[in-house]
Amino acid sequence: MGEIKFEKKTLVEAINTTLQETEQTTAEQSVATPGGRFHVRWDEGGSATALGQLPFFAEFLEVSGLFTRWVDGCPMDYTSPNAPKVVDVLGTWLLSILDGQRRYAHVAGLRGDEVAPRILGMNKIISDESLRRALAHLAPAPCKKYGSEEERAAHAVQLAKSTAWMDKALGESIQESLRTPWILDADTSVKLLYGHQAGAEIGYNPTKPGRPSHTLHTYWIGNIRLVLDVEVQSGKASAAKHSLPRLCRLIERLAAEERPALVRGDSAFGNQGVMVEMERIEQHYLFKLRQTAGVKRLIERQWQQGDWQNAGQGFDAVEGKLRLTGWSGARRVVVLRRRIKDSMAAAETSNENQQPMLHFIDHSDSIPPTPPSTHIPSTMLQYPPVQAVAIHRFGY
Repeated sequence: MGEIKFEKKTLVEAINTTLQETEQTTAEQSVATPGGRFHVRWDEGGSATALGQLPFFAEFLEVSGLFTRWVDGCPMDYTSPNAPKVVDVLGTWLLSILDGQRRYAHVAGLRGDEVAPRILGMNKIISDESLRRALAHLAPAPCKKYGSEEERAAHAVQLAKSTAWMDKALGESIQESLRTPWILDADTSVKLLYGHQAGAEIGYNPTKPGRPSHTLHTYWIGNIRLVLDVEVQSGKASAAKHSLPRLCRLIERLAAEERPALVRGDSAFGNQGVMVEMERIEQHYLFKLRQTAGVKRLIERQWQQGDWQNAGQGFDAVEGKLRLTGWSGARRVVVLRRRIKDSMAAAETSNENQQPMLHFIDHSDSIPPTPPSTHIPSTMLQYPPVQAVAIHRFGY
């Protein structure tokens, strides 16, 4: 009897061991990365890290070949045998970005990780000073005071090579997304700066007036928010005219079937200079207009008409023609309005005693009970006003 119990116990242990090995094998996943094939196993009791999903992202880089082509095309021409390898420089840069780091000094926090460099096929994670010097070599600062003509020319050539390299890499990463109709959004944002940095100037800064800043001119695919390009300029270059040259080059380098269905922007882009350039390259656009005196007169004329159309989300739209002073011709304009949800009262402040004054508005009053806004679509854009407004406000 004892032998039978012993045999049953041994059999149960063997089955349990086999099941555990099967579960362990099933939990492991094999991924191909630039550094070779790795086996990934989830540990529910372990601590979470920012680079925990790196093997799967590295598999995407390996299958697509993006990381390899990015490294091979890098215009870094170090000649010293002690200089870091290109893959180590770009790999450290990539890992720092994926880890959410914003300063060079934070790179030191990655140097204890022995797995992440191997996944990307790196030899090691370089120091923050090596990364700083490498990026300064790729994008050298202009020598205005002490540099000779030869040095300035060499820096300009190196900067042009680096720009072309990054443009090509960014283009490869978003090329497949341009096969379907898409909208190009253009916008500018202000980045506050502390300390001494190149291009830090006091310009338009609504958050902290008087603080030096950079201006980020951003171009991305609408709705999915996939960034096409970001151009960093000085704090005083916040107007749309500073975005225009890069925007035109970005559109013109695309094939005809990859161009955006339209370019969408706020009121900063709704001016003669930007619209003329969009019309020159035959690019549809949809911009907002500032409510200048001429625009307000158009709104007053359209307000009395009864052909307002329901644009959805509580908005009404009507179409008209407008030619402002300085414009090369009349352009199509869509006026948008929405009824105020609060009480029908408008607050006004007197300049003499700063005492708020309330004016109750009647439906028959000349003051409209809804705040209007105006959008100017391209003359060649044959969208009806309802669809044009929906595209501008809601992205479809």
